This record gives sequence, C-alpha cells and structure tokens, in this order.
Amino acid sequence: MSPEPNPPANNNPGTPHSHTTAHDTQHAPEQKPIKGRTGILAALVLVAVLVVLAVLGILPRWHASAALAKSTDELAAPSVVIAPPKAGQPIQELVLPGNVTSYTDAPIYARTSGYLTKWYYDIGAKVKKGALLAEIASPEVDQQLAQAQADLNTAQATANNARLQADRYKGLVASNAVSQQDTDTYVNQAASTAAQVKSAEANVQRLKELTDFEKIYAPFDGVVTARNIDTGQLVTAGAAPELFHMQAVQTLRVYTNLPGVFSASMKKGAIIDLTFAEHPGQVTHGKLVRTADAIDPASRTLLVEIDVDNRDGNLLAGTLAQVHFKVNPVGTVFVLPVSTLIFRSEGLRVGTVKNGIAHLVPVTIGQDDGRTIQVITGLNANDQVIQDPPDSLIEGEKVRVLTPEEVKTASQGGM
Repeated sequence: MSPEPNPPANNNPGTPHSHTTAHDTQHAPEQKPIKGRTGILAALVLVAVLVVLAVLGILPRWHASAALAKSTDELAAPSVVIAPPKAGQPIQELVLPGNVTSYTDAPIYARTSGYLTKWYYDIGAKVKKGALLAEIASPEVDQQLAQAQADLNTAQATANNARLQADRYKGLVASNAVSQQDTDTYVNQAASTAAQVKSAEANVQRLKELTDFEKIYAPFDGVVTARNIDTGQLVTAGAAPELFHMQAVQTLRVYTNLPGVFSASMKKGAIIDLTFAEHPGQVTHGKLVRTADAIDPASRTLLVEIDVDNRDGNLLAGTLAQVHFKVNPVGTVFVLPVSTLIFRSEGLRVGTVKNGIAHLVPVTIGQDDGRTIQVITGLNANDQVIQDPPDSLIEGEKVRVLTPEEVKTASQGGM
C-alpha cells in the first residue's frame, strides 16, 4: 500500500492553510455580533450620560428662571397695607363748601366805535339803573346820521311827487284822457318811492341808535367792580376789552353740590345756615330757592342755590361759604383717613383689595375735617381699604398685601 500523497503546497504565503481545525471553523463567524452589541451599548451609555448632563444643566437654569419670574412678579405688584373701614356716627348735619356769586353779573362793552371822552364812575361805586357811566365821541357816526337824514328828505320829496302824479293820472284815466298803461306806471313809481322812504327811515333810526350808544348807561342797580378804559382811548363796537364790569350784590347767590343721597332732605324755602371765614363766629341765614332737579351723573350730586340778603353789604361776591345742611340720616357712615382718597378725572375713588386684586370704588363723602373723611356711599363693613394707595394704582391690578409683621418691620426700619 502506497503512502497518501502530500497535499499540494500553498505557494501564497497570505492564504491560510486549508487544514484549519474544526474548532476554528465553528467560532470564527461569532466574533462580529459581539463587537456590534458592545458599540451599541457604549452609544447608549454615552447618550444617557449626555441626557443626564443636559438635565443637570437645564434644571438649575429652569429653577433660576422660575424664581426670577416669581421675584419679578412680586416686585412688579405694588405692596399695600389694608384695613377695614371704621363705622361712624350717622350724619345729621352736612357741611359743604359753597361758591358765593352776585345775583347779576354783566360785562359792559361799547356798541359804537369812537374815542372815550369821559367816564363818571370808578370801581366800588354803587350806581342805579340808567346811570350814565361814560360817553364816547363818534363823529363818523354823527356824519353818517346827517347824510342818512338828507337821503330821507330826498326820498320823501320824490315819493310825494310820485304820489301826486299817480293821483292825477288816476283822475284822468277815468275820462280816458290818459292811457291805462301810463297810469299804472305812475302808480308803481309811487309805491316804489314810498318803499324807498321806509328804507331811508330805517337807516336813520339805525344810526340814531348808534349815536345813542355814545352814552353808556348802567343796566341795573349794582356796583362797578372793574373799569378797563380811560379818557381818550379808542374803543371798538363789541370788541374787547370790556369798558366796565357790574355786579348786583344786594342779594347773593350761594351754589353748592349736595350728595344725591340727601336730595330728599332738601325742601324749597328752607332756611339754611351759612358761615364765612371773613366773619368768624357769625352765622348768616339764607333761603334755599331752587335746585337743579336732576342729579349730575358725573359727580352724583345735586346743584343747590341759596339766596342771601346782602343789603347791608357785609358779604362779598366771590368768597367761599360753609353751608350747613340739616339732613336725614341715610345708611351707614364710614370714617377713613384722608390719605385713602384717590383723585381721578371721573371722581373720587377708594382702593379696596379682594383676592389680591385691587378695585377702585367710587364713593360719596360727607364731612371732611382735614384728617379724616366720612364716606356716605360706596363702602361696606367687610371691605379691605388700601391705606396710602400709590398714584399709579389701576382697576384690576394685582397687589401684594403686607402682613402686620412686615408693616411693623418696615415702620421700625423707617424709624
């Protein structure tokens, strides 16, 4: 038996031998999946690390942003101190300021143009109705009047001649001595010239009135409160400045605005007490003569007029009076510091807080002693009123209410 032939030699050194073992043949293909799973696992670990790092970096920033937003909101919301209103005594006497005016007030202007030749009364002079205050020289108007009078004379002569001619032709036309057409012509001329006479008369009357305006008379009994013209000054009809200013002060009118809730207490003819700073300790009596009979929707008040007898001349127009009204108690009265009031164009407001939101409540006030005020309408006993509200406070604004401890700390810090 001959020996097995040797396998052919592999001349390629890079080619593996064909006599690879069975063990190597079974395990060689399984090495690649192991490496792939390892790479995936590493990638997942890397992603997880990046996510953790991102979360660790974002969370502090998110918390810082939320804290900053919260702090900003807290700082943006104004800090306020609140307190409930204190109940006061029902109002039985209401004291309101009243404007004192003259019964009649009139500026006096020139009704014709010219130069002031003389004035007769100065400020403070008491004059009667029809008294001559001043005189104006207006030669142009005088000449216009003379011309108008001459024109009137001419028109009257022409009209008279036309009337005679018309009457003559009316008599002749009856005997057929003249034609009807000529008669109608003269009749129409008579009517036309008569109309011209009336026009000329009206022009003369207008100029006579203008010359009458050269003398300035007092329109009523009163006192001269201003004289804005002097001798020799040129004045123009109806133009500024006014020549005189007059006021009737025998009776004075006092106007005041009464809160609408007390309108039922006002009776025409009632005697009202008034006091004046110029006359301390003295009480003056006036009569309630009329009201506006309508509540002002802007201020919710009733305009009241009180007439005061001033024949003795003790009171002056333009002063301020304190008007004392006897009123029937209405509702509950609350007392607040004056500093709680908010002055807005739409009227007085008081700031209240409900659920952290500010509300501006319209109120009607009664007596005001300079430190406290009486609120007649607008508040309830359970309202929380803002003390010393900021001027920028608006309706519906979020506010931060200070606790008593914060208020105490702030007051101690201020001290």
